[in-house]
Parts: sequence; structure tokens; C-alpha cells
Amino acid sequence: MSLWSRISDAIAALAKGEGLSAVFDRLRTPPERSVAFTIAVIALGAKMAKADGRVTRDEVTAFREVFTIPPSETENAARVFNLARQDVAGFEEYAQRIARMFNEDDAPLTDLLEGLFHIAIADGEYHPAEDLFLARVAEIFGLSSRCFTAMRARFVADAHPDPYDVLGVSHEAETADIRKAWRAAVRETHPDRMIARGLPEEAVKLAEKRLIALNRAWEEISMERAG
Repeated sequence: MSLWSRISDAIAALAKGEGLSAVFDRLRTPPERSVAFTIAVIALGAKMAKADGRVTRDEVTAFREVFTIPPSETENAARVFNLARQDVAGFEEYAQRIARMFNEDDAPLTDLLEGLFHIAIADGEYHPAEDLFLARVAEIFGLSSRCFTAMRARFVADAHPDPYDVLGVSHEAETADIRKAWRAAVRETHPDRMIARGLPEEAVKLAEKRLIALNRAWEEISMERAG
């Protein structure tokens, strides 16, 4: 059964009034965990899309930059988005439920936050309300401020991102330690690792941009220190 078929089953449960909380409770382990991950990104993305007071076509279609959605499944994805957008529950309740679902495992929560950043910048603008939204979600997820800063540097640079922020290291760190941080980040970005922790194959696009940013940051630091 495909990811989107399983999502369709989850949507059927939602339509019967089961509620997102109950659905998340049943999706804690692989392979259902990838269904939960997808619904979580769509649900929180729908909440965030309203953070700046408007939902644009770019923000809605940004899901296609995170997930490969077959044309036949577009309606199912849209139904999840609309359910989340119309739900009276606040985004903090969603984020808390998701954090509990992943049992304080930072890796899939970091992946999820990255998907939200993709959506936030889809319309070409990073609104202050979106920044507050994502910072609060990161806090609820238990992610460090350094993790949030590093991710924001990759996505929302005013000019050129600070390579040290991208790798999550200080300017005073030893080169050997920076190299170690870079290699660890690259290792965790491998598609097999991401899929193993619950990221659906349809969302491995997240790894592509992350890997490019990590390698570029390490190259810049290496050149700077070699000179």
C-alpha cells in the first residue's frame, strides 16, 4: 500500500470524527510513522500558512517541493490541509502531540521543522509571524536554539548565510571539530538514514537542499582557514 493510500485511510478516520490526536497515537511506529510525518508537515504547514494572515497559492503548492504527490493523490493531500486549517485546535497542541509521538527523537523532528521552513519561504518572503511560529514549534519539539539558528541560516539568509551558523558551530571552534560536525551532519542527511527514522521516500527532496548547503558551508570555512 502506498504512502498516500495509507494517508487516505487516516483521512477516512479523521472524517469519522476520530481526531488528529487519536490518529497520531496509532501512527507511532514504522511504516505508519511516515504517514504521521506527512500529516504532521501538512497540518502544521496549514497552521503556519495562516500565521502571516494569508494563505497563498505558493504556500499551498510548496508541499510539492517537500513531497512528491501523484496527481491522483492531490485531493487527499488537500483534504488534510483543509482539515488542519479549519480545525479549532491551535498549532501548539499539534506540535505537542507530534513531539510526544516521536518520543523526543530529535532527528525526525528536525526533518519536520525543515519541511516547514520550505513552506515558509515558498512565497519568497519570510514573515516575522512565521519566524515566531517556527521558533515556538522548535521550542515545543525540544530542539536547541543553535539547531533553529542553523536551519534558519540555511533557508532565510538576509544576504549570504554564515557558514558557521549553517553547520551549527562557533567561529572559535577548531577546524577538526568543525569537520567532525560537518561529516556528522552529512551522515545524518543520507536518504537511507532519513527514511529509517520515519521520513517517507516521497520527501527525500528535503535531503538534497540540506546536503548542498552543508557542503557549501564546509567548503567556505575550509577555504577561509586555508588562506
